[in-house]
Amino acid sequence: MTTAAGEPEITKPEAPLNADAPATARFDEFALPDPLLKAIEALKFEFTTPIQDAVLPFSLADYDVTGQAQTGTGKTAAFLISTLTQLWENPKANHKKGTPRALVLAPTRELAMQIEGDALDLVKHMDLEVQCVVGGIDFQKQRDRLEREPVDILVATPGRLLDFVNRRDIHLREVEVLVIDEADRMLDMGFIPDVRRIVYQTPHKKQRQTLFFSATFNEDVMRLARSWTLEPEHVVIAPETVATDTVDQRFWMVGASEKTSCLIDFLLRTEPERVIIFANRRDQTHKLDKALKDKGLQSEPLAGDVPQRKRTSTLARFKEGDLKILVATDVAGRGIHVDGVSHVINFHLPEDPEDYVHRIGRTGRAGAEGVSISFVSEDDAFNLPGIEEYIGNKVECTQPDL
Repeated sequence: MTTAAGEPEITKPEAPLNADAPATARFDEFALPDPLLKAIEALKFEFTTPIQDAVLPFSLADYDVTGQAQTGTGKTAAFLISTLTQLWENPKANHKKGTPRALVLAPTRELAMQIEGDALDLVKHMDLEVQCVVGGIDFQKQRDRLEREPVDILVATPGRLLDFVNRRDIHLREVEVLVIDEADRMLDMGFIPDVRRIVYQTPHKKQRQTLFFSATFNEDVMRLARSWTLEPEHVVIAPETVATDTVDQRFWMVGASEKTSCLIDFLLRTEPERVIIFANRRDQTHKLDKALKDKGLQSEPLAGDVPQRKRTSTLARFKEGDLKILVATDVAGRGIHVDGVSHVINFHLPEDPEDYVHRIGRTGRAGAEGVSISFVSEDDAFNLPGIEEYIGNKVECTQPDL
């Protein structure tokens, strides 16, 4: 089909009829670059997840996308595969240092570093460079690397990126692909003014591709999406599709004063393969971690006040299996993408029902089965109705199964 001017008419590919249906597409059906397919094969990825199946037909065709999906659905691979394909198919000569061609913004250091790690896995056979700039890591070391090596894909947290932009160490005028991940969390953490300043440093939305992801799309998030994208294709993966089929969800009635002893008893009796314990505040993670260590259990806290180097080494040990128990807050937990987590324990019920889904999404990944155990006490039982409404199920509270 052609336009009146005789030019080919560009039509959008059809959206999947049901984005929540099991994925049937193979990655080699998307005509991806051979070096990228080689990396995907090495990672043992064969079939797409629902979010990948829904996003890739549009993002690979250079359309803007707004995607509603939780952590753990495969959205990171979706936007990285699309971005790497765009950069590979449109090589750029005389690429200047400090001028990324693609920018990925993430709300937390852990998530940014996880995205960097995933990107490095995917570019192993491609002549593309990935760098990450985040707070809590030596500024000068990051600056030296920017001056020493070119960067094709830059993964960053907003505050640290602005530090480099204001010093003119990083220039965003040549960004071809902009990815904004977990926009709702950016909004909750007060980062939107920084993100807005960053977006304005990039080319106009007509001159770049924008991929915008958020776990929720309330009016505030929709307003941001409309501002920063151009006629985007909107893809929705329902929250209840995340891990609920592969996670055995249990709710235990435990008195507030008995939670710690109940947890310790469970850990000593069952010796779970790999467990993440969620608390609502930083001080609670440290108190709980100390209680576990006092009983001879090997655990480490993961919270915002833990030095970045320590957090990085803790996550590495957890991924490698050298550490079995993590005690984390929700913000820190967003950066945990580890297959093989056998248990998630909600020591405190989250105040935000969405965080419950994020938490249990740490287990039951990659088709494996997992267990989530939520302690329900007189201190936080009032959070239970909101969780039931959000997941669409009435939960049954039972006595601890010890």
